[in-house]
Amino acid sequence: MDTTDNRAAAARAIEEAHPTSELAASFSETARLLFGAGRVIDTLTKIVELAVATIEGCDFAGVILVENGAVVSPIHTDRVVDELDTLQQEHGEGPCLDAMREGLLVYAEDLSDDPRWPRFGPPANSAGIRSVLALPLVSGTGPGALNLYASFPAAFGAVDRAKGVVLAALAGLAFSTARSHEDEERRAENLMAALGSRELIGQAQGILMERERIASDQAFDILRRASQHLNRKLRDVAQDLVDTGLRPETGPPKGGATPPTPTRGRAAPD
Repeated sequence: MDTTDNRAAAARAIEEAHPTSELAASFSETARLLFGAGRVIDTLTKIVELAVATIEGCDFAGVILVENGAVVSPIHTDRVVDELDTLQQEHGEGPCLDAMREGLLVYAEDLSDDPRWPRFGPPANSAGIRSVLALPLVSGTGPGALNLYASFPAAFGAVDRAKGVVLAALAGLAFSTARSHEDEERRAENLMAALGSRELIGQAQGILMERERIASDQAFDILRRASQHLNRKLRDVAQDLVDTGLRPETGPPKGGATPPTPTRGRAAPD
């Protein structure tokens, strides 16, 4: 056996002696895939796809999150995952909820004889799921869990559980990054929309001020009252005025009195 063969054999022996070396070798690639996914939904999709692809015992995977005080299951690789996540939510028990609430890894080695979740275990077992590995998804956006399901008992060995912990840690960071990016984009969009609305309302005010020889606050009051009378957003009322040049309807004046007739092109007081 030449030197090259000796080195290859030694490398294989080291990998067999330290099976987590494979995980360490793929750490950078896993991080690249997760952080390069982009949007939140794409990141979550990549998380569950990587779980099934890289963790040998995993047949199906899903993610649960808490949003606006409710537990949701935004992504999963199979319909059975959604059904089991829903079952846990309905009964308020299950390994995935425990992992999310306690922030700890929860392993159900065999649901056929696990007494911890009497209302979840038997239906899950009947659905063909024997093992569950639930991992807390730590992020700055709220609690969550990465949930791995297997059709066989004792499906997740020590190496699988180690891979799951690393994947969940990377997934939490990637999810937080994607959510923060989307929040920043949403804030920027809202700011641009607000600036656009302000400019549009200013144009409408200018038209009223010029046409009816009134002050800025009087022009704005016309737009405000028209918005209330027509039950439309102020911006939409302003847009109609800019597009059509027609004075918006403001309804009868307060008290039901008939407004005086404008003279010399001046608008009746509002």
